[in-house]
Amino acid sequence: MKQPWKTEKWFVSPWNYEPVVTSKFQFPPAKEIKIHDITLRDGEQQAGIAYTLEDKMKIAKALAEAGVHRIETGMPAVSKEDERAIKEIVQANFGPDIFAFSRCMVSDVKLAKECGVNGVVVEIPSSEHIIKHAYGWELQKAIDLSIGATLLAKELGLYTVWFPIDASRADMNWFLDLIEKISIEGHMDALAVVDTFGGISPHAIPHLIKRIQERVKKPLEPHFHDDFGMGVANTLMALACGCTVAHTTVTGIGERAGNAAMEELVLALLTMYGIDIGIKTEKFYSLSKLVRELSNTQIPSNRPIVGETLMNVESGIVTSWVRRCREENPLELGPFVPSLVGQRPIEIVMGKSSGIDSVAEWLEKIGGDASQEQREAIVLKVKEASIQKKGLLTEQEFKKIFDQVVHG
Repeated sequence: MKQPWKTEKWFVSPWNYEPVVTSKFQFPPAKEIKIHDITLRDGEQQAGIAYTLEDKMKIAKALAEAGVHRIETGMPAVSKEDERAIKEIVQANFGPDIFAFSRCMVSDVKLAKECGVNGVVVEIPSSEHIIKHAYGWELQKAIDLSIGATLLAKELGLYTVWFPIDASRADMNWFLDLIEKISIEGHMDALAVVDTFGGISPHAIPHLIKRIQERVKKPLEPHFHDDFGMGVANTLMALACGCTVAHTTVTGIGERAGNAAMEELVLALLTMYGIDIGIKTEKFYSLSKLVRELSNTQIPSNRPIVGETLMNVESGIVTSWVRRCREENPLELGPFVPSLVGQRPIEIVMGKSSGIDSVAEWLEKIGGDASQEQREAIVLKVKEASIQKKGLLTEQEFKKIFDQVVHG
């Protein structure tokens, strides 16, 4: 691709591809980068979300249809309903590898195996302060539990991702000694790099990944929360440092501020880095809408990629652009065409910021006509009505203004 920043479907900054920018990247080959979706586990930990078995089946199927590589289906120890849902998803055989989440307890690992999953994510607190204050444990207990649970997971033939909670706030030397000890005396097929409270900056990621890679020669899986809005940026940085599996949720749902959003991460990889990991981006909007409906959650209407009003244009100036460009030059109107992510086409709406071209558009919409002087009068009345309403006008409200101005 001669110009990877500009295709028929997207147009981003060419500066993303300057050699001075890309020369230090250590991205794995695209076929090795995978999405480990945690919508059904970490996503459900968002306060107020409670999926039924039917909900989980619908979401798992939709994730599979979008091409997600791995699905973390939940924690079987939470409830009999969760255990049943995991078993049902395994039996449905939608396609992706199926993982369960467990505490660093032998009983949890055994239960995960009984569910028939391919792999297990085994969690343990890893910062000295959280072990002491939040769990009330002696430090050695975390080590012993990790060794016992991960060795059992290996014995049972489960792909084991060891998941050290609060790693990003741990003392570096303590943390590195801990993960090295578990890799030698216990077992891990991969290590999750966990920023439980979203408190690490993008610029700190290369340093952290380098230090980990010096001590543990295992695949690394970034699991970053979004408390400071850095989840996607941090995950991109981690992948650029050689990590291979990104933990994400649909539209960033999850505990507190949520997790790295799958749509934003995948689309950034595709358009800004030229890395296609096989996810069907045209499924993004419908997948997000499904999860939001089943989660009973709301998002900002202008949220990136999947927002409900993302394709609305109110500004008179931008409306002029739309009318000139939407047929032959649609990428002058945004960084990607709506169809790339399954969104509806751009729509010109009527409100306080509308102008003469907005009125021209809506006159065509209702099959009406007006002189230039009348159009200017309509603009003024539209602005007044929108301010009074504190919102956009409906077609019926516009028609009323049109009749008042044109038919008096």
